[in-house]
Parts: sequence; C-alpha cells; structure tokens
Amino acid sequence: MDISTREMSLTVGEAAERVGLTTYTLRWYEQEGLVGRVGRDSSGRRRYTESDVNWLFLLTRLRRTGMPVRDMRRYAELARHGDSTLGARRALFEAHRARVLARMTELEEDLKVLEYKIDAYRRAEEESG
Repeated sequence: MDISTREMSLTVGEAAERVGLTTYTLRWYEQEGLVGRVGRDSSGRRRYTESDVNWLFLLTRLRRTGMPVRDMRRYAELARHGDSTLGARRALFEAHRARVLARMTELEEDLKVLEYKIDAYRRAEEESG
C-alpha cells in the first residue's frame, strides 16, 4: 500500500517522537499486533498517517493507564473486525475504566499518607529548628 503524497505521512522515528515512544517500542507494538498494517512509501519504508498516529496515541494512553498488553492486543483484534465488535470493545473499556478508577482511589489514599508524613516532618523541623 503506497501512501499518497497529499496525506500526512511520518517516518517511524517521526511517528514515535510525536506520540512519545521510542522507535524500538513502536516496532514492538507492531510485532505484538497492536498496530495494523502501516503504509509504505515507494522505497518500502513505513509511513505513518494521521490515523496511525491517533491509534498510537490511544495505545499509549491505554498502556499508561495500566491496561495489560493482552487486553490491548484483544482490543486491536476487535477493532480490526469492525462494528460487529462495538459491544465487546465497550465492555473491554468499561472493565479497564473500573480498574483505573480503583487505582485512582488507591493513589488518593497513598497521597494522603504522603501528605501526612510531609506535614509531620515539617512540624518536627520547625520544632527542632
């Protein structure tokens, strides 16, 4: 598949930089089946479109929120099968959202402990100084 010169296209390095990945990680995403078939230029080099970059942004957000690679792989597979999988994709995201919200609650509790300890050390420094 050749990429039209009128459509935005980025090299592997440019696409990786744009979404905040290393080129190694971007290629790993491809090997893991997380990224669909990427277009090529006339020399056979990968060229990433705006749609590819948007997909990569989604993948980086999913990963950053702790989605396991197996779930990301499942999502990519479902997305490739089209609209017949909308319900399954929604369910996958709803389950992940529940995990993210639970983790946020845990982090809020952890942050309270940190704030308590910081305040305790600040008071101790003021009393001893």
